[in-house]
Amino acid sequence: MTDFFYLIPLALVLGAAGLAAFLWSLKSGQYEDLEGAAERILSNEDDKPIVNGRQPNSSPETGDKSAKN
Repeated sequence: MTDFFYLIPLALVLGAAGLAAFLWSLKSGQYEDLEGAAERILSNEDDKPIVNGRQPNSSPETGDKSAKN
């Protein structure tokens, strides 16, 4: 029974810390642009076009063998 005297304040402190972290994240703008991250993952401006019909993952060993002759 005496353990509850330690656990109740500990639970209240942890709950207050969680609430404070959530309010801090709201104030710092963590939830402002929820759609932006989902759309940024779909558009990739860093992609380079495929040149000479080679696949981007093909290595020289598995690439077009007729080009070596």
